[in-house]
Amino acid sequence: MTELILQKTSALPWKEYYALCKPKVVALIVFTAVVGMLLSTSGPIPPDLFVLGTLGIALGAASGAAVNQWVDQRIDAIMDRTHDRPLPRGRLSSGAAIGFALALGVLSMATLGLFVNGLTALLTFVAMIGYAVIYTMFLKRSTPQNIVLGGAAGAAPPVLGWAAVTGDISSDALLLFLVIFIWTPPHFWALAIKRRAEYAKAGIPMLPVTHGVAFTKLHILLYTLVLVAVTVMPFLTGMSGLLYLAGALALGIGFVYHALVLYRSEGDEHAMKTFGYSIFYLSALFAFLLADHYAQLAIRTLF
Repeated sequence: MTELILQKTSALPWKEYYALCKPKVVALIVFTAVVGMLLSTSGPIPPDLFVLGTLGIALGAASGAAVNQWVDQRIDAIMDRTHDRPLPRGRLSSGAAIGFALALGVLSMATLGLFVNGLTALLTFVAMIGYAVIYTMFLKRSTPQNIVLGGAAGAAPPVLGWAAVTGDISSDALLLFLVIFIWTPPHFWALAIKRRAEYAKAGIPMLPVTHGVAFTKLHILLYTLVLVAVTVMPFLTGMSGLLYLAGALALGIGFVYHALVLYRSEGDEHAMKTFGYSIFYLSALFAFLLADHYAQLAIRTLF
């Protein structure tokens, strides 16, 4: 059995390193960062800046994800959702994983610092430390508010993208940060409800473990209502127009619907549907931001 695992690892090691980067999570991070880039300007972005900025942010996100798996390998081995990751299965050594993670981090800093700007490199480094160290090593293990406090790192990508193009941070960029920051708890708590037994077994104090499912459902609903209010702010501040507002309200009604169904359901019956919708919601919301941005630019050009 050991020989078979080693043969598979030596034959296709890139698949294990790729899995270490949490590619689906990184893809959403990169998407929101790219939207931040495109929203930051009414003009074209130099291709080299766009490519290198996106690459640097992606490398930083992948580095944080790899460190997260290195730190959490014992927990991952216990949980059904994560037990098949490379480290719990022994398909990568602990040393190889942390070496790969650190190499990605160095490449990220070098790319952003040398070819983009120092502010983006600094903010990306802070986000990496926030996720891989502050959240993973401390908050996740010590407080049921872990995902609320640790959500700041996950909300950073649009700000990173904005800073990569403009070299500074504006109130509009911080508004994008706020949207993801408020979205993160109801998104993750829905999953935590479904996986609460696994989190309890692993000794992780997620909200449904420490305060119960009913309490968590209520907070998902409350956060979702706050989220809908926050997503109206880009329209109210003049950052976005009617196209975005219509999309944000329609998506928000959908999220509130799922949160209400979850709140009224028994146990974890609607938890994964709410979790799945939350991913669609964020992707579609940022797509509406982008569509509205270019629609407004087109209107200004015509009139």
